[in-house]
Amino acid sequence: MKVLFASSEALPFKASGGLGDVAGSLPQALRKRLIGCRVVMPLYDTISQELKDSMTFLTSISVPVAWRRQYCGIFEAKAGGVIYYLLDNQYYFKRDGIYGYYDDAERFAFFARAVLEIIPAIGFKPDIIHCNDWQTALTPVYYNTLYANRPGYENIKTVFTIHNIQYQGTYGMELVNEVIGIPESATSLVEYDGDVNFMKGAIETADKVTTVSPSYANEILDPWYSHGLDIILNQRSWKLSGILNGIDTDLYNPETDKDIAVNYNSSNFEPKKINKQKLQEYFSLPIREDVPVIGMVTRLVGHKGLDLVKAVLDELLATTDIQFVVLGSGEWQYESFFKDMAAKYPDKMGLKLGFVPSLSKKIYAGADMFLMPSKSEPCGLSQMISLRYGTIPIVRETGGLRDSIKDSGDGEGNGFTFSSYNAHDMLFTIKRAIEGYSHREGWNILMKRAMECDNSWGKSANEYIRLYKSLLK
Repeated sequence: MKVLFASSEALPFKASGGLGDVAGSLPQALRKRLIGCRVVMPLYDTISQELKDSMTFLTSISVPVAWRRQYCGIFEAKAGGVIYYLLDNQYYFKRDGIYGYYDDAERFAFFARAVLEIIPAIGFKPDIIHCNDWQTALTPVYYNTLYANRPGYENIKTVFTIHNIQYQGTYGMELVNEVIGIPESATSLVEYDGDVNFMKGAIETADKVTTVSPSYANEILDPWYSHGLDIILNQRSWKLSGILNGIDTDLYNPETDKDIAVNYNSSNFEPKKINKQKLQEYFSLPIREDVPVIGMVTRLVGHKGLDLVKAVLDELLATTDIQFVVLGSGEWQYESFFKDMAAKYPDKMGLKLGFVPSLSKKIYAGADMFLMPSKSEPCGLSQMISLRYGTIPIVRETGGLRDSIKDSGDGEGNGFTFSSYNAHDMLFTIKRAIEGYSHREGWNILMKRAMECDNSWGKSANEYIRLYKSLLK
């Protein structure tokens, strides 16, 4: 079986979030299971020169963008046993960032069509093209409307994965002729609520639609979570399923991680205390083993549940003997709030604005608990990473958080959970965790259980393989 995995970002080349992690890890897991999986992504200018030097130029083609054609250079690289194709067009991808430009619709319409145009040039005809998020959502549309009956493109199946339904690729209808360039008779495929909607087009035309957790697949059928796409998703629910993401257990491994002070494992997590001390030192907090450290590594945006944190953090810090550390950046209101809290409680609150990957690992390894009170969370990776490091998650039961974290109240779970989106329900759950921390013998049992959870890509890769095979019968 041959799979072409199309993504706007992928590790180790470029990533801005969970999609890049998935596109870097899932293809490797598929390859280990003897699936011929290759990845295609844009060749961004900001990819490191060292990685660029490892690439080989294959050839160049021209790609239609509506009524014009654009240059596309095809470079090949290998990483983790996987072949990557990186598509070069400096007009579209010689930018300082990945997203957020006025012409993103045209940039990713070009990329989505190039995914199909390169197939004859690379000598790799896939059985499955696996597309991810709105940036590749037009690939199934193009295949159905322009390529399915072309020689060399027969019998290709398409899978489309929704990593975050909030970002759909919604633009004005003028894009149909100016950018997208599909037949007029197919306009209805991408039209939704008076606009062009890239993601809607993929939901219409892909053979299977997946999300990154079973709970999220159910949630996005509800208007509360769907950002307006619940109508089309309910109409196409027969092709929708959820497969929980995994994490790269080699990258996130407390036994070998070079970014943490001292390595440890589930058989001997005593050295975790030293990582806690080093984390307290980094944030200039009192070095105390008896006080629990609660960590957050997050984008500082509303859907991460930060309004709940805003509502009760002052009370929590004023009345409870804890320490609280935050790494992240985002909306001004949340950055300002955490700055104020850090200034008010310098012996209890540590803050680093921005994103420092090595520091995130130090928090995973050094904190005692990890807070994720998300309003919505398609999958979430941080709760799985924190489990791996023996740092107990405190999460709201939504999306992948519900699927991966079970409350330890019955003595069997791996974390602490709350269901309603309510600040004081969150606060009550945090206090339950703090109480649990005070009982060291039970907490050590919980830590060991957390570290032995299997959140590797193995199980998820097997589910994707079953999905692929169901399309090829």
